[in-house]
Order: sequence, then C-alpha cells, then structure tokens
Amino acid sequence: MSSTRIAIAGCNGRMGRALLLAGAHHEGISIEVALARPGCEAVGLDIGTLMGAPPQGVRVADNLPGVIAGADVLIDFTRPGISLEYLDICRAQGRAVVLGTTGFSPVQKAQIAEMAKEIPIVFAANFSVGVNLSFRLLEIASRVLGEDADVEIIEAHHRHKVDAPSGTALAMAEVIARTLDRDLATDAVYGREGHTGARKRQTIGFATVRGGDIVGDHTVLYACEGERLEITHKASSRECFARGALRAAIWLKDKPAGLYDMQDVLGLK
Repeated sequence: MSSTRIAIAGCNGRMGRALLLAGAHHEGISIEVALARPGCEAVGLDIGTLMGAPPQGVRVADNLPGVIAGADVLIDFTRPGISLEYLDICRAQGRAVVLGTTGFSPVQKAQIAEMAKEIPIVFAANFSVGVNLSFRLLEIASRVLGEDADVEIIEAHHRHKVDAPSGTALAMAEVIARTLDRDLATDAVYGREGHTGARKRQTIGFATVRGGDIVGDHTVLYACEGERLEITHKASSRECFARGALRAAIWLKDKPAGLYDMQDVLGLK
C-alpha cells in the first residue's frame, strides 16, 4: 500500500509540530506539504527546522491552492475561520480533510456538513483513541445510571486555549444528552455563582480550568446517592492526538465524500 500524502496546516503551532514529528516517523505517511499563514516567520523554512531535525526536503508554504495538489489529505488543527477557508480550497481541488479545529458555531458546522457532500471529511472534537473509547463508555454509563445520577463535566487545558468549554467536553455532553434524551440548549449549565438554588436533575454541568501547560484533562462525574462514578481521560502530550489524526488520514484517503468522525475511523459505530 502506498503512503498517504499529507498536508499539515498550522505546521508552526503546537499541534502542527506534533503532527510533523509523528508523521516523520510513521511508515504509512508521507509529509508533502506544510502550511503557515502569510507573514509567519516559519514560511520558507524546511520543516526539519521546526522539528529540530535535519532537513526533510519540504519547505513551509503560505499558499494552499498552489500546493495542495501534492497531498491526498489536509490535516487541520487551526482556527474556525482559517479552517473554513482551507476546506473550501480542498473542496475545489477534490482533497480530503481531517479536521480537528474546535470552536465552530452551529452555522459553521452546517457549512462543513455541506462541503462534506463533495469531499470526504473526518471531523472530530478529539482524535485521541482513548477519548473516543470514553465516548462509548459514557453512552453505557448514561444508559445504565439513567436518571439516578447528577452529571458534571470537568475539563482542564493550557492557558493558551481560546475556547471554553473544550470541544471534547461538549462532545462528551452531546453523547450524554443524546443517551438521556436531554437538550444541551436548555439543560447545560456552564458555570455557577451566587445563590443558584437546588440543582435540577436534568442539568449537565460544566466546569472549566485554564492554566499552565495542561495538554487536556476531562472527567465526567456521575454523582448518585451513596456512590459516584468518574470516567477520566488525561493526555500527557499531543502525541496521542497526532497519532489519531494520522490514523484518520490513512483511513480517509480513498473514502467517498461524506462527513465522518473518529468513531467511524475506529470502527466503534
């Protein structure tokens, strides 16, 4: 089987560098394109410089339309506005996309779904295999505990993260809400202060921590009378996200147009 040729957006960022390092050591991957925004100091550099490694023969570009033809799949963990621009370019040139950007609005998510009618897209809030396994565990726990538990989601990330709650926390809440037939639009509580009154059973609560260099911690607490269950995932480095994204890219390469997620990639559906 030939290697999957990938393009990495935001290659100079924290996740972009993790993807470069993981991709450089993955037998099924060939890094053909690395992309940064125009004006970025990384433009023109060999990706080996970003990796702290010898030259790799690929220089950082700032013009996706001019270079995307050299890749089968774009992997993008940037910002919503930038990602939509890149998705439109990939749609026009028939390239697949692994999309790990978070913080999209409902309207933007609808745009992604529309573009997926023309190209294959894996869109996930989290590409860690462990996190995606936890989604299945949350479905089971929610179904078994039902209305006997108060559900709270606690998440922690580094000080640079710009959206809250995290996309992963929201994805966990969506699994729980779907299983318990609840509506996040009315049942989610994103913070508490002052005299809040007694907790309502249907509430799904969120607590957000931002600080230091925390890669990503998520805990779902099911608090029952006399006992509690906690389902926790902690990421110690971005390597787990990078490996999952590369796995998704290989899986996606020859797939038909459609909107997929990591549950599809891992065969958990």
